[in-house]
This record gives sequence, C-alpha cells and structure tokens, in this order.
Amino acid sequence: MLGLVLACSRQEEHALPYYNSPDFTPQFLSEQEAAKKITHHIGSFSLINQDNRKMTDKSVDHKIQVASFIFTSCGSICPVMIRNLKPVSKRYRNDPEIIMLFFSVTPWIDTPKKLKDFKKSHQIDNPNWYFLTGKKRAIYDLARRSYFAEEDLGFTKDSTEFLHTEHIVLTDKKQRIRGIYNGTLQTDMQQLVADIGILKNE
Repeated sequence: MLGLVLACSRQEEHALPYYNSPDFTPQFLSEQEAAKKITHHIGSFSLINQDNRKMTDKSVDHKIQVASFIFTSCGSICPVMIRNLKPVSKRYRNDPEIIMLFFSVTPWIDTPKKLKDFKKSHQIDNPNWYFLTGKKRAIYDLARRSYFAEEDLGFTKDSTEFLHTEHIVLTDKKQRIRGIYNGTLQTDMQQLVADIGILKNE
C-alpha cells in the first residue's frame, strides 16, 4: 500500500497531497481547499528530549516535521532507518524550519541519558534532531492517532500492543500530514528530501 501512496503522491509535480485519515488516501488540494477540508492535525504532546528538557507541540509549531518511531535497543529495522535518515539530516542540518523527531517506543528503557548517548554514538550532530521519551501511553496514542504511524491497522490499537514500524511521517508547518515513507529504503529517503523542499516553497 505504501508504494501506491507514494506513487499517487507524485502524480502532480510540485504538489504534495494531504492525508486526513489513517488509510492514507491522498487528497490533492489547493491551500484554500485544504484549509476547509483537512481537519486532521498532529495533536498536543509533552515529552522529554535527550537533554532532559521538555518539548511540547508548541516547540515544533510552524516547523516542518520528520517523525520516526524507533527504540535504541532495536537490532532490526531501526539501525537501517537511522542510517537512511542521516542524509536527510545532513541536507537540512542548518535549516531552522526543519525539525526531526525520534519518538522512543520503549520509553521505559530509553531515558534522556540513553537517548543522548545513542545520538552521540551514531554521530548525529544535527541540533534540530530531537530524541524524545515520556509516558508510553502518550507516545503510542500520539504515534497511532496523530501521526497514523501504522496506517489504519494500528489506529485502533492501544498501548498494550507493541508499536514497531518502518514508517516515517512528514508534516507541514500547520501540522498536517503530507507524506509517509519507508525508512528502510534509501529511495524513499531521497524522495523525502525532495518533498521537504516542496513544502518549504509552499
């Protein structure tokens, strides 16, 4: 399904779709139309970053977001996703409009110190790439019901069911979802870089 979504999202050159539901049906709209028809936005949150500082939805207001849901002890898809996200990070490292968010899906393990050590061990020096932890239920609800991180299959799940996804979600400055990508594929990350550029010019 993800490949179909991405293919659809490229139907119109220089335009990104809006996504209003967890089935990721793309809607190609003008900004004026989107203001009326797109009702879904990323919800409020309050979490702690790798520097033990609180971050809320207000911290990322009017920013383009790249959101991923990973955990530091993951030995499967997560290291690949981090590696593939590095070129995205490098491309927009000094751009204050772009913020990257790593939400830990094992927050009971990933303390701020552990996240900071993880960021350092992976040689990530982007000051706008934040690693976040907090209450499990808050993170899982945010991932599934705000970011649609597991598409419609995960929308009705609760925090008792483990969250593990290769999806990376792109939102615009108004916190509307504009793209979903497979973080294990370099080609998807190349498309993410290009799509961020489109959002910056909207």
